[in-house]
Amino acid sequence: MKVRIRLEPLGRIFEIEPGTPLRDVLFGFGVEFPCGGRGRCRRCRVRLLEGASLPSDEEASILGASDVAEGWRLACRMAASEDLTLEIAQWETSILSDDSKFEFTPREGLGVAVDVGTTTLVAQLVDLQTANVLAVRTALNPQAAHGSDVMSRVQFALAPAGRAELRDLIRTEVGRMMAEMLEEATPGQAPALVRVVGNTVMHHLFCDVDVTPLAAVPFEPRDDGPRHFQPAELGWSLPGATGVQFLGCLGGFVGSDILAGIVATKLAESDALVGLIDLGTNGEIVFGTRDRILCASTAAGPAFEGGRISCGMRAATGAISEVSLNGGELSCHVIGQAEARGICGSGLVDAVACGLDLGRILQGGKLAGGRVFELTPSVSVSQADIREVQLAKGAIAAGARILLRRLGAELGDVRRLYLAGAFGNYINRESARRIGLIEFPPDVVEPAGNTALLGAKLALFGDASVRVEHVPLAADAEFQDTFVESMVFA
Repeated sequence: MKVRIRLEPLGRIFEIEPGTPLRDVLFGFGVEFPCGGRGRCRRCRVRLLEGASLPSDEEASILGASDVAEGWRLACRMAASEDLTLEIAQWETSILSDDSKFEFTPREGLGVAVDVGTTTLVAQLVDLQTANVLAVRTALNPQAAHGSDVMSRVQFALAPAGRAELRDLIRTEVGRMMAEMLEEATPGQAPALVRVVGNTVMHHLFCDVDVTPLAAVPFEPRDDGPRHFQPAELGWSLPGATGVQFLGCLGGFVGSDILAGIVATKLAESDALVGLIDLGTNGEIVFGTRDRILCASTAAGPAFEGGRISCGMRAATGAISEVSLNGGELSCHVIGQAEARGICGSGLVDAVACGLDLGRILQGGKLAGGRVFELTPSVSVSQADIREVQLAKGAIAAGARILLRRLGAELGDVRRLYLAGAFGNYINRESARRIGLIEFPPDVVEPAGNTALLGAKLALFGDASVRVEHVPLAADAEFQDTFVESMVFA
């Protein structure tokens, strides 16, 4: 018999299996877990309105006596064993990506911030007088039907009518999300401003820009600046005058999502050396201070998103999302308490780290004592999977080293490293360091949530331009040697 969960103030009701961890199901309803569900940040708070869920001693210590008495719990530590009614804390002032307070100059009207991700779309409707979020929508990017990674989309866009199809898919979906938010929160009103961010390929496909330069070396776009539209040009029916802008890219595959991340983390205002890394198919890397900022992108490949991995899958029900050692034995967390049917990026990083600790994976990446590294009877990591991880982590680590070298700095000089995006939120920092993906002490590394969306929201209130130098790594004489060195596990 299933357990019934009601979410307020959404009024959404759904059913799950008894004992299912709430972190496996609440993300899609606007709850994020910036510390990866480890009970460190308190940002996944939910309030228990009906039903029973006693906090553990650790959870009570994290929340404090007054919060516990008022019914607050940490979603990352809760499992549903009976029917529950929950109030989602983030719906009080801000939703989905962050609940950060920020300085702003109030202005009249409504604004919409949109993060066009390769996999996921997120939009927020914002009251420009208060900066409060009035509504939110998330959706899978419908372009994924023509390829899960950006290069697959580029190839499809080069085919006859391909570009137009991808353009129409993304514009229609963003328009639908916007219309739903307006109908829910402010019927009859239209936003004064819309700010959209995304990687370079998403920028080109949304703005109907030729992607041919992105299909071959040196992968340098000819037209990646900010683009302005009227709603009618995008096929959107909105009353009144609305200014739509897709923010400009920074160079190569470093898009406006990274520009927004720089704005959100205030990297350009820092006296100390700070970094920002978005781990994805194209790993984007930024390091700098208020005096100078460098950025680059690396072709990390889709390993961290489940692509080209024998048992790889998205972070969905049935995916192994965490792997740890308990008394020398492997322990796997499976999303949704279902039978393991695959492994997502965070679980893959953990699995390789555990394999290294057990001696099942050697420093050079070779499997020892068998053809596969078995995690469960149905899910294993193969030799080819390990090579994919080495390629991905080698590209990210090499890119970071090259940028720091150009700044005359070393790894130890970095005072803060922000990890952007969903994968950055859920990755175990110890595991990432163990395999040499993030070569910084865990206390320096900070999961930053959806910095792209927060930066887009900030762009509703002011100028989002930042002076950043783009470094084409493929043209760097030291990159190939550094990449090969970085493929070796620590």
